[in-house]
Amino acid sequence: MSDTIRETTKVRFGMSASRELEIEVEPGHNIAAEFEEASRNGEQLLWVSDARGHRHGIVLEKVAFVEIESARRRDVGFSGDA
Repeated sequence: MSDTIRETTKVRFGMSASRELEIEVEPGHNIAAEFEEASRNGEQLLWVSDARGHRHGIVLEKVAFVEIESARRRDVGFSGDA
């Protein structure tokens, strides 16, 4: 079986209720620009699709911080090198 290498970007939203929501998005997904635009436009909810295709609704007034980790490579699949 061949190994597949896949990149993801990890996004963590710090919520004002002392909780965090961490979502992995596909490379090229400019979550920072989407967040800034939604905030600037006074939107109440930001919808984010993760790397698995799940949609998450983020209530913008509850976000205390946004931390975006650089894209990183992840091996997906099985390898005989384990």
